[in-house]
Amino acid sequence: MFSSLFLRSFRILLLPFSLLYWLIIAIRNWLYNRKIIRSTSFGLPVICVGNLAVGGTGKSPMVEYLVRLLKDQYKVATLSRGYKRRTKGYALADDESTALEIGDEPMQFHIKFPDISVAVGEQRLEAIPQLLHDRPGTQAIILDDAFQHRAIKAGLNILLTEYSNLFTRDFYLPSGDLRDLKSEYKRAEIIVVTKCKPDLTINEKEKITREIRLQNGQTIFFAAIEYGQPYHILNHSGFPLTENTEVLLVSGIANPRPLKNLLEKYSKTYYMIQYADHRIFTIDDLKDVKKRFKAIEAVNKIILTTEKDAVRLVKFNAEIADWPLYVIPVRHHFLYGEGDRFNQLVINFIRNFGH
Repeated sequence: MFSSLFLRSFRILLLPFSLLYWLIIAIRNWLYNRKIIRSTSFGLPVICVGNLAVGGTGKSPMVEYLVRLLKDQYKVATLSRGYKRRTKGYALADDESTALEIGDEPMQFHIKFPDISVAVGEQRLEAIPQLLHDRPGTQAIILDDAFQHRAIKAGLNILLTEYSNLFTRDFYLPSGDLRDLKSEYKRAEIIVVTKCKPDLTINEKEKITREIRLQNGQTIFFAAIEYGQPYHILNHSGFPLTENTEVLLVSGIANPRPLKNLLEKYSKTYYMIQYADHRIFTIDDLKDVKKRFKAIEAVNKIILTTEKDAVRLVKFNAEIADWPLYVIPVRHHFLYGEGDRFNQLVINFIRNFGH
């Protein structure tokens, strides 16, 4: 309670810096809107997944959702920045790639979908031609976390905003979480309110829809987080969570709250080691996890982590080989039976591109 109050008070003190930040991004967007700085289009379908705020709105699960939707019909590629990787420039994932080389989220895409092209590059405008040179058969590109990067004009923009932190109620960095102007939501064709309560009422849905003020041609969807059965990080054997299980949650993601809610519901007790987002795990981190896990006296206990964290832990395969270390998969689940409608909008965009 005290720490939360202190954090809010501290962020208020940062308000002047937020106003300066707002001015900078307002000028930048004005230059793009006036075409003084130009965006570049490409002659194939480009889908952008992004948000207006920093933090976890579910971009990676949305990219995965789109890959699953499209990969059997089209030759799909993903292009990410490769945040916190230890390399620079363009790279295309291959059998030798690691999370340190291409970033944790792209590595996650590469492991789960080895048949698609997974590329990284800070300068997406330069990376797309390189990707098309390496994979000339590519029929659609999914840009991960690129909404605020306007050098490329995507044909379909999917903007995510978290139910518990809607962009309409947020403020600009550093006193808030917004990294782009609120008004930029108007550039999106699709808006998805993510991490909703599964039992979100129609009244709540309509209230949020009115608050966002959809523009002509925009469509809004509401989605909840859906977790799958945990699987072992190395041998992929399944492990069903039960009310008798005690869990040590190891998390290096921006917003673990939905996962904590799940464990409150489906485990006997859970403990947590929270690291910074995109944590590059060290051997000392492993020692801390092992010590903390050993201190749990229960017989029926496991270590649980996210898929994004797992790609940064699997390099310690020799050290964790005998650990009960499990990974929990996550997906978006569209509420009110509107998943098919969302799917059709995406497929129609690709099918009708250039017509």
